[in-house]
Amino acid sequence: MTGARLEVLVEPFRENDPGPHVVAAVGAMGDAGLNPDMGPFATTAEGDLDVVISTVSTLLRAAFDEGATSVQVRVDRVGRPGAVDDEAPDSRSA
Repeated sequence: MTGARLEVLVEPFRENDPGPHVVAAVGAMGDAGLNPDMGPFATTAEGDLDVVISTVSTLLRAAFDEGATSVQVRVDRVGRPGAVDDEAPDSRSA
């Protein structure tokens, strides 16, 4: 299974008052079976890559339908079998 980490920032930002646009996006994540973690600047969740990808479309529609003016989305692949560590030294150089 290939996993993914989803990070979402929904605007407009209102301190201590996420508003219906944020609640809708977070709700879409939860409805998809993800466990959203609302942080001070963004909401994150991890899950199966296919689930995360299909959730993005749903949460975008939900957020904009509830008044979002902007939604920033970042998806990072995590736990990929056979992944190469980018920080590993090049074995060809001596």
